[in-house]
Amino acid sequence: MTGFNTLLYKEVLRFWKVATQTITAPVMTALLYLLIFGHVLEEHVQVYPGVRYTAFLVPGLVMMSVLQNSFANSSSSLIQSKITGNLVFVLLPPLSHWEIFGAYVLAAILRGLTVGAGVFIVTAWFADLHFVAPLWIALFALLGAAMLGTMGLIAGIWAEKFDQLAAFQNFLIMPATFLSGVFYSIHSLPPFWQGLSRFNPFFYMIDGFRFGFFGKSDVDPVFSLLIVTVFFLLLAGLAVQMLQRGYKLRH
Repeated sequence: MTGFNTLLYKEVLRFWKVATQTITAPVMTALLYLLIFGHVLEEHVQVYPGVRYTAFLVPGLVMMSVLQNSFANSSSSLIQSKITGNLVFVLLPPLSHWEIFGAYVLAAILRGLTVGAGVFIVTAWFADLHFVAPLWIALFALLGAAMLGTMGLIAGIWAEKFDQLAAFQNFLIMPATFLSGVFYSIHSLPPFWQGLSRFNPFFYMIDGFRFGFFGKSDVDPVFSLLIVTVFFLLLAGLAVQMLQRGYKLRH
């Protein structure tokens, strides 16, 4: 396990050394979202009976931060290593594809959860939150971070330059995140958009995570957990296959 531990340590140290950029900045961005949307819509929107809009918003912002930063960690690390040419130092040691996968994804989970915890700490002051089902909160946070860390790994393997990775993030990750119910309940949408939202796996992650706080959700949390687990396993299988074959890595 020496190789795995060393690679994991390198990946964690990579984002921790620039914590102002990788942790503090996302936390401040989420806080600005809360202050702006909470101030404007607090008196006009009530999604669940007895739940203030600001309280509804906080879990969505926490989970959005977890997902976006988990993806950013693994994808940016891999593309930087490819472009600068130091990826060879990961490929030459006797590391199995499982060890490489585990180190990158686990580091992404750690960054995502760290940012999510930071967002929760600074935003919880503005809302009255309760932990109705803490286990659901932990499950969806871990699975969501793992899924986006795996997706970031796939994007980093596929991309050959920064603009390709930016396109992946701007045209897939960002829209899927913002259209997943972070700022609203899908029941407030017209029927067509409600149906379309159910094809977005990000919706199930955020809806299930929010259930842990309020005990209320747009869909059954068990179904959401099943959807998220299946997507993670499919993405993990694809990522491991890409690593095993050296797809766009062993030139």
